[in-house]
Amino acid sequence: MTQKTVLNETHRRLGARMVDFGGWDMPLHYGSQIEEHHAVRRDCGMFDVSHMCAVDIAGADAKAFLLRLIANNVDKLKEPGKALYSAMLNESGGVVDDLIVYFVADGQYRMVINAGTAEKDLAWMAARLADWQLDVAVVARRDLAIIALQGPNAKARVWQVRPDARAATEALKPFYSVSVGDCFIATTGYTGETGFEITLPASQAETFWQQLLDAGVAPIGLGARDTLRLEAGMNLYGQDMDESVSPLDAGLAWTVDLDSPRDFVGKPALLAQPQQKQFLGLVLLDKGVLRAHQKVVTAQGDGEITSGSFSPSLQQSVALARLPLATAIGDTVQVDIRGKLLAAKVVKPCFVRNGKALV
Repeated sequence: MTQKTVLNETHRRLGARMVDFGGWDMPLHYGSQIEEHHAVRRDCGMFDVSHMCAVDIAGADAKAFLLRLIANNVDKLKEPGKALYSAMLNESGGVVDDLIVYFVADGQYRMVINAGTAEKDLAWMAARLADWQLDVAVVARRDLAIIALQGPNAKARVWQVRPDARAATEALKPFYSVSVGDCFIATTGYTGETGFEITLPASQAETFWQQLLDAGVAPIGLGARDTLRLEAGMNLYGQDMDESVSPLDAGLAWTVDLDSPRDFVGKPALLAQPQQKQFLGLVLLDKGVLRAHQKVVTAQGDGEITSGSFSPSLQQSVALARLPLATAIGDTVQVDIRGKLLAAKVVKPCFVRNGKALV
């Protein structure tokens, strides 16, 4: 059965085109995906991301649990509010899910996991908890909603609606969080722009959404969210990585701590099989559109596009791809598009950040 966020009827009243996304009925766009994309890059926009699942992890062994569960090292979280991007891996080193962990206080963390993998993730954590016999409670917070605001003017619009939040959030550095009343406000995002991800009681979500609409914030659907994250070089679970893909081959080596003596699920597999592919960006030089699963032909062997689309900001087609290790930034490669080999340039896998073209 398709699930709905608390804002589902609000999206419909706004005329959104609704689609199934990971089992959730979600807005694809509210009229123009391109206009929504530009709104985030040039002004600000808001996303209903309440389909994603906040999970509270608390108890005397909460830190010990996370040290064994995820590939990044929660020892890095020294200050309350600090956030960490990581992945949960299976025993073969594949990605169960990518996620963000927030350090709330000693023995208390909040994790945000993907919508389509939430039930699988919770079952995975429950099984590990049963194996390890640790003193931890793992609680899915479906009583909460999450609204993300992104864009150069996003923070100002939040402060316009919630002036009480300004003092606590104005100096908040990227990848930090703070609680303001019932709101958990984080400087994380998925667009390459500044902004906040705000977790609040589901009962308050519709009022807050309407206040933001009244303040001139544009609602943004999943279509623009995908082109924004692609331009920012951010992975999408299920496309750029999954349980069959090592984080080392998905451009996520920076989220994997192999140096400390800490053991975690998947570490032996990663040590036994080091990186096999590079995760790089492509900009199409010929006319066409880059799409997932297209073959990339290089002088060093074949690769494959994992995510691709037309970039509204660059007015060119761009992609993320897994390519042979010997491939270098600046190389010209060929992409097989419907039987035709079209030229593309290899670039760092980040095309646009903070409204500026990087390629």
